[in-house]
Amino acid sequence: MSTSVAQAFVKQFEREVHDAYQRMGSKLRNTVRTKNNVQGASTVFQKVGKGTASTKARHGAVPVMNLDHTPVECTLYDFYAGDWVDRLDELKTNIDERQIIASAGAYALGRKTDELILGELNRSTNYAGASSDGLTKAKVLTAFEKLGESDVPDDGQRYAVVGWKQWSQLLGIDEFASTEYVGADELPWRGTQAKRWLGTLWMPYCGAY
Repeated sequence: MSTSVAQAFVKQFEREVHDAYQRMGSKLRNTVRTKNNVQGASTVFQKVGKGTASTKARHGAVPVMNLDHTPVECTLYDFYAGDWVDRLDELKTNIDERQIIASAGAYALGRKTDELILGELNRSTNYAGASSDGLTKAKVLTAFEKLGESDVPDDGQRYAVVGWKQWSQLLGIDEFASTEYVGADELPWRGTQAKRWLGTLWMPYCGAY
């Protein structure tokens, strides 16, 4: 057997981890802007400001908006989630050990991705109220007022990540849990993965609080 065959095993395992991560790894990755196949130690996302429309005189020059472009740099980090698989041991078991480890690695990398996203969310200084009295309807409405005042578009891409305790508190709000307000198709009792309410996708997550 060629000694270089181990490299083929490693590449196969890396591909399986990558495929598993894409399918089931991160719960929050699709809620943020992403870039794939970045080469280098960092990448930049452009944050574009608002434009203003103006009138012009006949034959006059069209006024320019002078859009503000604010670059937001994102530093890349390498994270690893691997384990050892003996090819001879695979011949002695009736389970796909390599696939099990690949799936476990994908979940581990997914949790790390979500941990990094939540870490950035927790750096925010915008609050809708004190945390001592839990998540209430008043806080939800205050948060939506803040989004509106900041001109955050209501384009179906708003997300709210809450902890399981806050999810239970939301279930106590009639407007969130009652079919009379949200319709039968949007009831949270149909599944606890996510629910759309007030144009926002609410997601319970064990790492959020």
